[in-house]
Amino acid sequence: MQKASVNNPWSWIPSLYFGQAIPYVVVMALSVIIYKDFGVSNDDIAFYTSWLYLPWVIKPLWSPFVDMFRTKRWWTVSMQFIIGAALASVALTTPLPGFFQISLAILWLMAFSSATHDIAADGFYMLALPQDQQASFVGVRSTFYRLANIAGQGGLVYLAGKITERTGDKAFAWTISLSILALIFLSLWVYHSFILPRPESDRKVIQGDHYIKEYFATFGAFFARKDILLVLGFILTFRLGESQLIKMVVPFLRDPLAKGGLGLSTAQVGLVYGTVGVLFLTLGGLLGGYFISRVGLKRALWPMVFAVHVPDLMFVALSAYMPQDIVVISAGIALEQFGYGFGFAALLLYMIMVADGVHKTAHYAICTGLMAMGMMIPGMYSGRVQEYLGYHQFFIYICAMTLPAFLMAALVKIDPEFGKKAPASSA
Repeated sequence: MQKASVNNPWSWIPSLYFGQAIPYVVVMALSVIIYKDFGVSNDDIAFYTSWLYLPWVIKPLWSPFVDMFRTKRWWTVSMQFIIGAALASVALTTPLPGFFQISLAILWLMAFSSATHDIAADGFYMLALPQDQQASFVGVRSTFYRLANIAGQGGLVYLAGKITERTGDKAFAWTISLSILALIFLSLWVYHSFILPRPESDRKVIQGDHYIKEYFATFGAFFARKDILLVLGFILTFRLGESQLIKMVVPFLRDPLAKGGLGLSTAQVGLVYGTVGVLFLTLGGLLGGYFISRVGLKRALWPMVFAVHVPDLMFVALSAYMPQDIVVISAGIALEQFGYGFGFAALLLYMIMVADGVHKTAHYAICTGLMAMGMMIPGMYSGRVQEYLGYHQFFIYICAMTLPAFLMAALVKIDPEFGKKAPASSA
């Protein structure tokens, strides 16, 4: 079994990134839907769920320790067990009077475990695969990451909506749905305990006891880059518009027409946004990874930047015309999500390029921490901005927030050959 897993990345990459997505989906997406179901205001939803990004923002602070102690495989499997237990705990909080406060505390702790898991899993991915396969499998990992979104935002949200319709008990509906998710994740933990390979390169970065020196040297090596300002600017602005949009999509779909929303039910949101939307997001991610592998990241960048941001105009149109036909709504969501999935592959591979080196695990964690900061801070106030502007003006504002990403795309420096796939049949 072990030999097969080394020779065949398909035996572990899909399940690893499916599992990586589950806690993130719960913390960042399901929490918004659940709290909206329980009547929490848009402002509170955006503000408090954006704080849940914090572990991903500050994960670079402890990413060097993942490099310095134990293997990436050990960290990955250990965090999966803790996350599975946390998911089960969240499921038990839904009937409690203080559900909002208690669940936020558990989700915040789970987010720390998930962020640590991301550090280890991404480092493991870079250690277990050669560079040409890393580029080739960007689309694959993105696809299975998105499939977890379908399972979480689509299937389980739809299930929770249907149970609520039958029983009238939202707490019971979400207890069942979250319990299923916990069972799925714990099953993945058992599977990965046996199937993940053990590459020779997966070891501590240092063998001595110079931990403090190594810790600061890791950060020093990253921020000493000559192009560090461009790196920071590109990562922080690439999703500036999306960071605010994503918090208000579900409230927009759920709010009644009188408030400027589209008035969909929970089950319909699970179908339209969590299933159709994520399917097209997944398709876009697959094609994005393939496109980069054929032409390289440099040539792919501009088409992918346009693909991410221009389709945001669909929300301007939806909020202006407020269609009631679910097919029309689904088509608009599908187009926007396809473009985002296609273009996001560029950011993923750019961060892999930036992280290349001895401390690639920690440096990739720094990149993803910066990306999370770019999502967290603007997202915190998106609910307040939306409540002030209304949905239609808010989506116009979102389109304006994409302009810095175009500027940074014009300035950023990329190796013309990076990302091109060598002739192979691995993906």
